[in-house]
Amino acid sequence: MGAQDTICALASGPPPSAIAIIRISGPAVAEVGKRFLASGLPEPKRASLTYIYDASGELIDQGIALHARAPHSYTGEDTLELYLHGGPAVIDHALRALTSVSGIRLAEPGEFTRRAFENGKLDLTEAEGVADIIEAETTAQKSQALRQLGGGLTEIYDTWREELTGALALIEVMIDFPDEGDVPEDTVRPILERLAKVIAEIETGLGDRGVGERIRDGFRIAIVGPPNAGKSSILNRLARREAAIVTDIAGTTRDIVEVRIILGGQVVWIADTAGLRETEDVVEAEGVRRARRAAAEADLRIHVIDGAAPSPPPGPIEAQDIVIFNKADARPAILPPDGALPVSAVTGEGIDTLESWIAGFVSQRAASVEAPVITRARHREKLAAGLASLVSAREALAQDIGAELAAEDVRMALRQLSSVIGKVDVEDVLGAVFSKFCIGK
Repeated sequence: MGAQDTICALASGPPPSAIAIIRISGPAVAEVGKRFLASGLPEPKRASLTYIYDASGELIDQGIALHARAPHSYTGEDTLELYLHGGPAVIDHALRALTSVSGIRLAEPGEFTRRAFENGKLDLTEAEGVADIIEAETTAQKSQALRQLGGGLTEIYDTWREELTGALALIEVMIDFPDEGDVPEDTVRPILERLAKVIAEIETGLGDRGVGERIRDGFRIAIVGPPNAGKSSILNRLARREAAIVTDIAGTTRDIVEVRIILGGQVVWIADTAGLRETEDVVEAEGVRRARRAAAEADLRIHVIDGAAPSPPPGPIEAQDIVIFNKADARPAILPPDGALPVSAVTGEGIDTLESWIAGFVSQRAASVEAPVITRARHREKLAAGLASLVSAREALAQDIGAELAAEDVRMALRQLSSVIGKVDVEDVLGAVFSKFCIGK
């Protein structure tokens, strides 16, 4: 990415569409207005209906041009947006004409938003909020993304940074003026109070059981049970399509089969797993190992009891897990255990209730944290590292090991918090974040 290049891209949905938006940002915007627009470059923030021509004078389209002058634009640079008819031929002609000009090229994924970040229009969490709101499928995802885009996370992280900066200043006083009379007699106590406050709040954030990430990426649910219990048939019922192969042969499912659905206003990933049993078959044994891992990592497990050949669930059942008694339509050998939901993957009996139970679980889990401060694994990693540094700083001060060590630990914690919102040099992080954006953002 060249900072002095002018970039352009389609910033609206794929064609054909009623309107296509071509976004242009960079120093060549004025030249584009002069060479391509019959009206010339419009006055800033004033829409202008104009004919758009290519360099040879051939008409591209009639559309609306909207200009924003730096720094009062999305990217912080001079920008121009062309609102054209959304046919593929019009879009292709416009982009070919623009990129034929020296110094103008197609934008890389996320490059407009990256320039907004680099020009101080957004911080890194706000930029991630842009990506999240574009991809949001549920109201919960949209609300979380809007809060992040509006600076909700930034405000929290900035408060922590302010507290730690104040604590660091007091530690520096202890280091630089250990014997001066103007140093407060009890300097350690206010430092420990500041550290304790931030540590407690970070621990609360880390203790949210991944709610923010689950709202963004989806809750994980694993269907587990013995072979031929009907796990794959239940998955197909929930998916409302033939997502998994169903046969009477035990051990048909050997790998994880996942479907993505919306339940309780949340994205839910439901995984069909291999039947849990001891086996000498190497491939099936690997499937069983993966099934156990998926069950361990899931937010919720659906334990399937085979009504035709009942046996206790093969794994530990947690309080929130669901136990279902399948083949309830086939004269089961025993009555369903207490608390088990009778279902029939053949007739669909009990499936609506199962969906309601799953929806209730994910809705309750999502509402368990009012405003998550972590929405990505990147945030969690940095917060965990920062927390470890703060705990070390607190111990160093409490045990009088050395203010210098405590100061360095606080600096390290500040760097971790700052890297979340992009206030330090995080080039590798920027590449990873913005590469996942769509082209026109």
